[in-house]
Amino acid sequence: MSITYTTVVPLRPLDEITVPAGLDGHDGANRADPARLQIQANTDADAIRCFLSEYDRSPGTYRIYQRECERLLLWSLVDCGRPLSSLNRQDFEGYLNFLADPQPAELWCGAKVSRTSEKWRPFVGPLSESAVLTAMAAINSLMTYLVDAGYLQGNPLGLIRQRRRKMSGEVTGPLRAVAQTEEMEKVERFLDQQMWDAVTSAIEAMPRDAERGRDEYERARFIAAILYMLAPRAGELESHRMNSFREERGLWWWHVVGKGGKKAKVPVADDMLQALIRYRKHLGLTAVPRRDDTTPLLVSVKNGSPITARRLNQILKQIFSAAAERLPPEAEHKKEKLRAASAHWGRHTGITAKLDSGINERFVQKDARHTDARTTQRYIHEEEERWHEEAQKQRLPWTGKK
Repeated sequence: MSITYTTVVPLRPLDEITVPAGLDGHDGANRADPARLQIQANTDADAIRCFLSEYDRSPGTYRIYQRECERLLLWSLVDCGRPLSSLNRQDFEGYLNFLADPQPAELWCGAKVSRTSEKWRPFVGPLSESAVLTAMAAINSLMTYLVDAGYLQGNPLGLIRQRRRKMSGEVTGPLRAVAQTEEMEKVERFLDQQMWDAVTSAIEAMPRDAERGRDEYERARFIAAILYMLAPRAGELESHRMNSFREERGLWWWHVVGKGGKKAKVPVADDMLQALIRYRKHLGLTAVPRRDDTTPLLVSVKNGSPITARRLNQILKQIFSAAAERLPPEAEHKKEKLRAASAHWGRHTGITAKLDSGINERFVQKDARHTDARTTQRYIHEEEERWHEEAQKQRLPWTGKK
């Protein structure tokens, strides 16, 4: 027997939410003095839209922030019965617990469908600890922005972020995830050399008898090259065009607008330049792009339109799955890792490969566009690998000696 839930606000995506005047946040308890307001927003929904507009040139980041903002707004209205701008520190602690187990599931969770579908729900199911951390980071960015914009007096979530460093090991559940100093943990979502060799082998095995097959093969080669050599984010490959590659005084650079609209440039090594030339020649373009070349970096084999970050992830999922089948039976754990990999693993793989190849850590930090050097250091595994190699000297008596 299904249960019908009646809520003050229907669970709909942000663009379709209609909030009653009493809950829209125009007089929220945490609202700042209107004289400080730096954005055109008098309601919580409008304030969120102002925040999201800052990321309209970063599709991947925009989608994550949009998802987390609308989840929080809906929870505030439906579960708390209060405007988002009235939430306090205790409310946010409750929300973190809610993310780990959205209840009632019949109301909040549903299958992945189009955002326009009546069956759309904010969640597919409970979030993992890493997903809770992602949500927390996105929400903190929203709240910090709203404080800086003069919309809110303070950021209640910031109190939890300060507290997490003091939390002891007995804390469990989602707050345990908050307590972890995740910024110092090693990055493990990357493909090692054996797995990456399987990826390139899977690409070389792609059928190329027909025109479509050749198009998909050449695109896959270029995707692998750009991930490995430039370590971009998936959304950057969707939003940037060929003229983001530019020559300056005989040297080639990739000019990129990254997270938060930050502009940077990444050196294009000779191998990457040759990969770019090969892909462009396959597309019938000049060897290198001019400043007015607005051809998408990655094009659809159907109509030449730019492929989305979501489509890129689908393409890589297929390649990673094929690569997993090329690994030997004794590498079952690596097969599982490959099948779980996504487009963002390509960025992690590229950064790790740069460090492993001996490129100076300072330059890798610039390539990866990490503000904090500690973020880059999370990719360094050399000492642990040596430690692990030493551990291999100890053998079980019944396995014999090598």
